[in-house]
Amino acid sequence: MAAEPNPKNFPVLSYVLARLPSVTAKSPSSSSSSVPPFDIEQPPPPSSSSSIEIVTQMPHLTQPDVLASMTSAISDVAETRSILRTLGPRPDHESVDKARAKLSEIESFLSESFEDIALTDAAAKDEKRRLEMDQEKTWCESILKLDEVHASYEKLLKEAEERLVRIYESAEKNAAEDEENVAAVEVNEEVIGILQHASANPVDRVDLSGRKLRLLPEAFGRIQGLLVLNLSNNKLESIPDSIAGLHSLVELDVSTNSLETLPDSIGLLSKLKILNVSTNKLTSLPDSICRCGSLVILDVSFNRLTYLPTNIGPELVNLEKLLVQYNKIRSFPTSIGEMRSLKHLDAHFNELNGLPDSFVLLTNLEYLNLSSNFSDLKDLPFAFGELISLQELDLSNNQIHALPDTFGTLDSLTKLNVDQNPLVVPPEEVVKEGVEAVKTYMGQRRINMLEEEEKKKMEEEMEQANAGWLTRTTSKLKTYVADVSEYLGSNSPRDPYLERQL
Repeated sequence: MAAEPNPKNFPVLSYVLARLPSVTAKSPSSSSSSVPPFDIEQPPPPSSSSSIEIVTQMPHLTQPDVLASMTSAISDVAETRSILRTLGPRPDHESVDKARAKLSEIESFLSESFEDIALTDAAAKDEKRRLEMDQEKTWCESILKLDEVHASYEKLLKEAEERLVRIYESAEKNAAEDEENVAAVEVNEEVIGILQHASANPVDRVDLSGRKLRLLPEAFGRIQGLLVLNLSNNKLESIPDSIAGLHSLVELDVSTNSLETLPDSIGLLSKLKILNVSTNKLTSLPDSICRCGSLVILDVSFNRLTYLPTNIGPELVNLEKLLVQYNKIRSFPTSIGEMRSLKHLDAHFNELNGLPDSFVLLTNLEYLNLSSNFSDLKDLPFAFGELISLQELDLSNNQIHALPDTFGTLDSLTKLNVDQNPLVVPPEEVVKEGVEAVKTYMGQRRINMLEEEEKKKMEEEMEQANAGWLTRTTSKLKTYVADVSEYLGSNSPRDPYLERQL
């Protein structure tokens, strides 16, 4: 039936309309009839497959309160559908065009006929024709009107489907919140249980990862002897200052939360060796983090950091692994060169525009990833070759034109990636041969440069030596002439030849 929405285009609306209650009561005589009465509000039931499919995709449709809300929201559709069932199906396009053309023709004829009647006064003769035209006009207008009603009905169906989808999404969200509330109650009970147990018994490890926690009770800071605390994969927006009370804490994992800041009190965790705050919303680290002098691993990746604390180097002297990838860091502090224990540094996908000269002091560094800093990273420190322990280096996806002249002294380097750089030195053919070829090329280039510098230096020294000999010789001649002149005496005639300037 034309008034029924297409289940493919309006799946939710079709499902709800198919379950509207009947508004036509059965007559006593109809009960004995073999033909069931026509129910203007109850369409033929949808196929079991389509019904099962929509319910599988949207399980909350089976809930009575959701269905009741949806039914109330489409009362206008139900009323319009009933009217259209009475009026009939939508006329086809050809019928509409013919009705529109005929209506124009009739209006033109009636206008001309009115002028003729006014001029000839032959009203009786054309009255019958005018009545016939009026009837045709009414018929054409009804076709056009019916087409307009059906067009409006289609628009109404689209709006109703969107309305029902919003109702379902709201119900789904409410259901999810109810589940979260239930889970929160369960989590709270679990947290309370942990705190109660810890008050009477020693606890060295607590794992509350993936519990949808939004808040960490202050009482957690009073758990004595706690060594490992895992709060990852929750919804924490802050960490209480009381965490400073966990004096024995060695490992803290608060990754994958919604943290925007860390408490200043975190600097009091003097025994902390592993700190993971990755995948949060941090824009900066507190300066107090520098006081976590026992840190060995610090993971602050996947945040929104634009810089690191100025004094991070001299304080974190035991740090061996620093992960800062996927941030917006523009530069490292000069003090980073004082992290003498650092072995692993990953800083890819940042906005680094270079490295401080002090960076080459990281002589224990074995792994360095500076890839994908794109247009920002264009060169490396001249003394880069002093990173004597470096084994793996990734410089891909940057704007580096030349490797430093000291690159050939990186004897420990075994893995090198310089793809997607506009490299000129070394040339592409050398890069394709591998890391050893690159080191050899850069080493030989450095030797050639040193030889050239030595040659220039020797030439300069030779020129200086020759210039010095001539100066000394001239000076001696002047002294000799002066002595001779003095010997001859002031009254002796002077020889103009000897008086000439040498």
